[in-house]
Amino acid sequence: MRKKFSRKQLLHFTANLRVGLIGMEACGGSHFLGRALREQGHEVRLIPAQYVKPFVKTNKNDYIDAETIAEAVGRPRMRFVPIKTDEQLDMQSLHRVREGWVGRRTAMINQLRGLLVERDITVPRGRRYIEAALPRILEDADSKLSGALRVLLLQAYSEVRHLQSQIDEADAVIRRMAGEDEACQRLVEVPGVGPVIATAMISAVGNGAAFKKGRGFAAWLGLVPGQYSTGGKQKLLGISKRGNKYLRRLFVHGAHAVLQQRVKQSSGLSEWLGQLTSRVHRNVAVVAMANKLARMAWALLAKGERYRPPRLAETA
Repeated sequence: MRKKFSRKQLLHFTANLRVGLIGMEACGGSHFLGRALREQGHEVRLIPAQYVKPFVKTNKNDYIDAETIAEAVGRPRMRFVPIKTDEQLDMQSLHRVREGWVGRRTAMINQLRGLLVERDITVPRGRRYIEAALPRILEDADSKLSGALRVLLLQAYSEVRHLQSQIDEADAVIRRMAGEDEACQRLVEVPGVGPVIATAMISAVGNGAAFKKGRGFAAWLGLVPGQYSTGGKQKLLGISKRGNKYLRRLFVHGAHAVLQQRVKQSSGLSEWLGQLTSRVHRNVAVVAMANKLARMAWALLAKGERYRPPRLAETA
C-alpha cells in the first residue's frame, strides 16, 4: 500500500531531490505548493485539469494520475497556469467571498419575492424594488399578513441588508486595492472596466503573460465563438463558456454598461456599436462587446500601455 505524504513531508522529500521539472494539476493549494517547490530550486508548472484529462489512458488512481501529468507537462504546446503570488491570492479570496455574499443576497431576495407572491403581493425583480416595497408592505395593516409572517419577512430583510453592508465593505476594499495598483489604474480606463473587473483580472492572470494574444485570453474566458466547418463552408457557433466563469460574467456586465452608455464612448467605439446592434440581436452584441473589452484589457495589462480610444478602423 502506497504511503500518502502530507505537504510538510512532501516538501521535506523534495528538498533532497534534484529534478529538472515538476508538473502538477492546478487545484486548491497548488499555488502554495508550487511556490514552496520553486523556493527549493525546482522548476514548477501547473496544468489546468481539463488539459490533463485527454492523456488519461485507463481508470483513475494516484499512479496513473502522476503518469498522465508527467506526459502532459512535456508537451511542447501545453498551456500552463502562472503560479499566483500571495497578493493575487488575497485579491482572489476577497472576490470569492464577495461573490458568495452576492449569491446569498440574490437567493434571499428571490425567497422574499416568492413568499410575497403566495400572499398575492407581487414585487418586480431586482434588489431596489424589494428594498423599496417591503417596508411599506410590512407597515400596511390591510395587507392581511399574519404577525408570524411579518416577523419572518423582517428577519429575512434584515439579512439582505446585512449582506449588502458586507458587499459594500468588500467593494470599498476593492476600490482601495485598485487605486493602489498601477496596472489596475490602467485597466479601469477601459470603458466598462471598473475596480471589480480590474482586480479580478489581475488576481486571475497576473500580468497576462500566459497568453500570447488577446484572443487567447478571450478564448480562456469562453467569449470566443466556436467554429464548425464542412464542405468548404465555415459557420460560427455560440461561445464556448469555458474558463473563468466569474471573470466572463463580469466582462459581460461591463459590456452591458457600455451599450447602455454608448453615446459617452469614443466616436470609433460608438459607431462600431451602432453598426453591430443594427445587424445582430442585443445579446449577441453584448457578447461581442465583452470579447472586445477582454482583448483591450489584456493588451493594456500585458504590454504596459495606457488606454487609447479606438478609431472606427481599429474596431472593425
